[in-house]
Amino acid sequence: MKNLRRMLKSNKPLVIPGIYDAIGAKIAEKVGFNAMFQTGYGTSAALFGMPDYGFIGAAETVDNARRICRAVSVPVIVDSDTGYGNALSIWKLVKELESAGASGIFLEDQRWPKRCGHMEGKEVISQEEYTEKLGAAIDARENKNFIIVARTDARATEGLDAAIERGIKNKKTGADAIFIEAPRSIEEMRTIGKSIRAPLVANMIEGGATPLASSETLNKIGFSIILYPLSVLFANTFATMSILRELKKTGTTAKLKQKIVDFDQFNDLVELPKFRKMEKQYGLSKSE
Repeated sequence: MKNLRRMLKSNKPLVIPGIYDAIGAKIAEKVGFNAMFQTGYGTSAALFGMPDYGFIGAAETVDNARRICRAVSVPVIVDSDTGYGNALSIWKLVKELESAGASGIFLEDQRWPKRCGHMEGKEVISQEEYTEKLGAAIDARENKNFIIVARTDARATEGLDAAIERGIKNKKTGADAIFIEAPRSIEEMRTIGKSIRAPLVANMIEGGATPLASSETLNKIGFSIILYPLSVLFANTFATMSILRELKKTGTTAKLKQKIVDFDQFNDLVELPKFRKMEKQYGLSKSE
């Protein structure tokens, strides 16, 4: 198990990008990130071309986590949505994700079918029910370094004070970090930082409900984990649209040659030289 818990004890903010497939995870590791987050929105979009609206389940989440965790050597935290059921479902999910190589989960208190935390129309379950689910997740883990982040979406449904109260209760239950989703201003984030004594998550979504701020600023007001869950998804979408529009318009991608990696660069990224070496080691001939 990659030790994410040790990272949370550092005085420096832990900036974590959201990824949704193995190649994105390898890129994140290659450029130097020490941890990454398997985004539920990205998983839903990549697998089904559908929004974060309750379309993925435990099977898709675990299968994706297994592929991603196998591809990298840094900690992967998995967006587990609501746990896809009751407390027993969450107990099983944590067991499966830990076995898949995950280093932690985010578990939220939305009513199913959930939706992206920056969308309208969310509903949350009672704190009592969520406490049972969170307790099951805590009991299920076998490795003490497996991190459980308790997320509440109550800011949108019950107000900031109620969301903070939920966060405090979740910390008392045993969550390793607390995530108050979608505060509306830096002032609200400052209030969260002053009110909850725990590692806190700041969720930075371009165009989302929460204003973007630097990791330095967020760390100063009390946030330890600075999450950018959709930046890679948005950037990849922009790049894909750009090159496909150029190809459709001109019939060639030559004009954008400087904006894409070439064949050899990509082969290095997916470690082709390693597999060529293994090919020779195992005596595989070209004919095979």
